[in-house]
Amino acid sequence: MHHPAPRHPRLDPLADRYAARTHGMKASEIRALFSVVSRPEVVSLAGGMPAVTALPLDAVGSMIGELVSGMGAQTLQYGSGQGDPRLRERICDVMALEGITDASPSEVVVTVGSQQGLDLVTRVFCDPGDVILAEGPSYVGALGVFQAAEARVRHVPMDDDGLIPEALEQTLLECRAAGDRVKFLYTVPNYHNPAGVTLSEPRRQAVMEIADRYDLLVIEDNPYGLLGFDREPMRALRARDDRRVIYLGSFSKTFSPGLRVGWVLAPLAVREKLVLATEAQVLCPPSLTQYAVARYLDTQPWREQIKHFVELYRERRDATLESLEALMPAGTTWTRPDGGFYVWLKLPSGLDAKLMQPRAVNAHVAYVPGIGFYADGAGREYMRLSYCYPEPDQIREGVRRLARVIEAELDLHSTFDRVDTGTFRAVSGPQGPSGRGVEGIVGPANSDRYEDLG
Repeated sequence: MHHPAPRHPRLDPLADRYAARTHGMKASEIRALFSVVSRPEVVSLAGGMPAVTALPLDAVGSMIGELVSGMGAQTLQYGSGQGDPRLRERICDVMALEGITDASPSEVVVTVGSQQGLDLVTRVFCDPGDVILAEGPSYVGALGVFQAAEARVRHVPMDDDGLIPEALEQTLLECRAAGDRVKFLYTVPNYHNPAGVTLSEPRRQAVMEIADRYDLLVIEDNPYGLLGFDREPMRALRARDDRRVIYLGSFSKTFSPGLRVGWVLAPLAVREKLVLATEAQVLCPPSLTQYAVARYLDTQPWREQIKHFVELYRERRDATLESLEALMPAGTTWTRPDGGFYVWLKLPSGLDAKLMQPRAVNAHVAYVPGIGFYADGAGREYMRLSYCYPEPDQIREGVRRLARVIEAELDLHSTFDRVDTGTFRAVSGPQGPSGRGVEGIVGPANSDRYEDLG
């Protein structure tokens, strides 16, 4: 019998053995930047890393030390697949701040961050080829989960008020006409990652009415809901429908991302499936981190700590918006978040954030290109700027560097446009590969601009 040769035998002798689902796997646009943004000279407006140094680290350290010395037998042992009962009770207290007052600890499944919760929900509901509706743009980590499950993503447009209900209904009608099986809508309604916008109150009602009319399951991912700058937390979608909405929460943005503690709130029948999926995947969530979060909620002024985070992030948001207003060239637009971590910036016409990225890194500023937040290759004219981690002065310097990169890119495009229309004549100079004088393409002024960027 003839066996086909491995596809890449020299690079990877196991290349012909991988599952089909691995073929589309790729590094996220954010993870690919890690080696760059760790360099001290680079101002990173890329990663959404919370400002954990604003925590009372001495008190948290003492709390964890006392926890291990006093409860080591429990904290260092296996636990329940559903999660620690005391922590699940406290999670219900946290959700009550967003109007979810009917949640029972029995409906909560503790997860390794809300990322695992999203993976579990997708495993439980999706078969290969199923359709998932998601905002366009959408959280890059969710797109990775959906791709791994071999689901197809249909993006639903957004504007400054969040997901557009009419577009959601139109997409559902198109899927129905095409015979597609829509499993759920995935949405980040509060201070959206990456768009920074929030689903307005009238639209929340409209989305839930559409979900009811079309028998649509909604996955509400809400890591930022308590981080609003100018208002009380908005009422969660789950507070409006306990049957149709599965809620994902996380302590990564309000306490510590390194502890990796999140949760899923789901109806009891779904909860059973999620617990079974957890046990197959990791046996149980880590006991030590669960006890640490529960003890933190029991003993520390966590509500005041969240207010402290909010003030810190508001100051950094303000520095970002003021700098963008003062420095960005004409034709650049951006969202104005009233909470969370992110600004979504649209470049002037013709520019490509992915192609521009190496020049930005050379200028010691990092961002995430918009293409990483779409499943269909869209978003090249966008970038995500994160203001949560750098100090305000660093943000101002990062925006200044970025504005110069964009201006240089505009100058370069303008020059090429003149060449293309025949109104710009190349001057003599060093010969490039095409034989055309490179000074005639870049021009002395633009050359200087790019030297400045280094």
